[in-house]
Amino acid sequence: MSDPRYPVGKFTWPAHVTADDRTVWIRSLAETPSLLRAAVAGLSDSRLDTPYREGGWTLRQVVHHLPESHMNAYIRFKLALTEEEPVIKPYDEAGWALLGDIPLTPVETSLTLVDALHQRWVILLTTLPEADWKKTFRHPDIGVVTLEKNLALYDWHSRHHVAHITSTRQRMGW
Repeated sequence: MSDPRYPVGKFTWPAHVTADDRTVWIRSLAETPSLLRAAVAGLSDSRLDTPYREGGWTLRQVVHHLPESHMNAYIRFKLALTEEEPVIKPYDEAGWALLGDIPLTPVETSLTLVDALHQRWVILLTTLPEADWKKTFRHPDIGVVTLEKNLALYDWHSRHHVAHITSTRQRMGW
């Protein structure tokens, strides 16, 4: 890995998405909670407070970021499924990572939140008819995003942040 910011590589929007792609990405979202739990298993508070790279978030911040980001994604899916190309609200991820709840909340709280959220999200995703995958939302900074491409993003996002933790553990010999 040459750049610790992108342990699974940088995200690129897929040019074309197939039903098989979606199946793989949904499976990835279903597996994320257990992979995240395994990634942090046995880590002490001092290790959780270790940045994954110089100037980067701590492992604790990464764990708490996952449900925050994925809750936003889940809501964006619901909005796109029930409204005509809704404009979604971005949020300041870095600012959220600095809020007072992050160092005080046990990582187990966010692990439990990811468990429940991903269970609901995967159920929703497996019920979507083919036409719904083309539904869109408008992100003020990115533009129009289809649900199937947003699924690709969150498959990557899940693997990306779990790898921040696992690559740190490997690098540090934990």
